[in-house]
Amino acid sequence: MKRQDENRSKIFLLRLKPAEFQLINDRFKKTKFRSLSEYTRSVLLEKPITILYRDKSSDDILEELILLRKELNFFGNNFNQTVRKLNSVSGMPEAKHWQSVLEVLRDQLEPSIRQIKDRINNYSDLWSQKLLAEKV
Repeated sequence: MKRQDENRSKIFLLRLKPAEFQLINDRFKKTKFRSLSEYTRSVLLEKPITILYRDKSSDDILEELILLRKELNFFGNNFNQTVRKLNSVSGMPEAKHWQSVLEVLRDQLEPSIRQIKDRINNYSDLWSQKLLAEKV
């Protein structure tokens, strides 16, 4: 368990001109850091900063793949919610018909969705390995 003094509880407010902020933000985007706060702390505390040289087109593709993965997850969640809702009204006359339609739909879509997710994960792994190889 973390002690209380290990938490970041102090705020450091800094005002910048738009050009100054843009310069810092551009430098931040070239690093491995995920947040501007983390990058700024490292600069101020004089910690080492790793600058990454990345292929912009690969980044764009990976970003699209991440969005596609999120959409697939949303689709799966919505489908599961629909099935749960349908199961809760199982006493209604049309419920059995809709239940069988959803089962057929699930059986047809699930393998395709799993295959798409596997491909996305493979591309993501390849991209990560390429990035690691470039670092070394």
